[in-house]
Amino acid sequence: MRVRHIVGAMSGTSGDGVDVALVRIDGHGLEMAATLVRHVHRPYNDALRRAIFEIRGDGRAELRALADLGREITLSYARAVNDLLTAAQFAVSDVAAIAAHGQTLFHDPPNTIQWFDPSLLAYETGCVVVSDFRRADCAAGGQGAPLVPFADYLLFRHATKSRVLLNIGGIANLTFVPAGASIDQLIAFDTGPGNCISDWICRHYGPFGMSWDVDGAGASRGRVIEDAVKRFLSHPYFAGSPPKSTDGPTMINAFLESTGPTQAEMNDLLATAAYMTAATIAEAVSKFIGNSAPALEWLVSGGGIHNKAIMGWLRSMLGGGASMRPTNELEIPTEAKEAIAFALLGAATLDGFPSNVPNVTGAKRPAVLGSITPRT
Repeated sequence: MRVRHIVGAMSGTSGDGVDVALVRIDGHGLEMAATLVRHVHRPYNDALRRAIFEIRGDGRAELRALADLGREITLSYARAVNDLLTAAQFAVSDVAAIAAHGQTLFHDPPNTIQWFDPSLLAYETGCVVVSDFRRADCAAGGQGAPLVPFADYLLFRHATKSRVLLNIGGIANLTFVPAGASIDQLIAFDTGPGNCISDWICRHYGPFGMSWDVDGAGASRGRVIEDAVKRFLSHPYFAGSPPKSTDGPTMINAFLESTGPTQAEMNDLLATAAYMTAATIAEAVSKFIGNSAPALEWLVSGGGIHNKAIMGWLRSMLGGGASMRPTNELEIPTEAKEAIAFALLGAATLDGFPSNVPNVTGAKRPAVLGSITPRT
């Protein structure tokens, strides 16, 4: 059986930093198996985070600023990878590739931008780099998202258990893997906001340096603004059927439109944002998976699973019987899951194996994803 080690590297829409995972991958194609060797998280510094959110917020940047941003993001990736290999006592020469997602600055299919410099990363690490995973799917008519369902299928399919893989990052997304399903029977899409609205509230209304609502403490003390929730849920995105994907700025703008000019307390805004996240997940499950949610096995990941307000409302909305287990219980740490997923996507690219799931993304055909930059 073919064995190789690949570093998966991911920075999500929450803009908190880079997750890198050294992954042993056995096999080929849909028979690949992944074993985590080591995971490292490297936070972005405050200046880099502010630059990312400024560009994502207004969609504008001077060319020099954009170039500088790409360099700083890439150097953060490189430091994280080098830290990982040092911690794992693993030789660069034994790494088949780094599979790097880059930082999403814009996503509105068919256009998408995951920003960083693969040549610089290859130089700084001495590794082959696989990058730019979304464009091939977009070129084939797809959303370029979600891509993680390929890995969800490899890691979590089961002959007798139907599973929902729910990830609550900046955006919330789910993958439904029916028992004994083939990969073309998956249902997967972005349900709507994860933490992006809550994080925006913290950055704009919280004290300096507050980046997120730790454990949902603020949301748990607040009161939900029900009229704002009703207006938010009427946004056209939630009426659409999969394939579909969205992005943080879209959801934040929808939130601002739903609240309008407001004098609401910060905790009330946080409570409202958390309720919106739970409600859009529950509504998506009801519309596109059915009423069997409590009977399904739920495997959850992403920073949002630590928000007690989101998770409490979600369990209540799903009927209370839904058992939600972190992916850690299946030896896939929640904080490393998406980096592991990109390691698997990178392996597929090196093998010339298509790793988009057309019925999930809406692409006209399967596509080999990503571009390969040689080590320098």
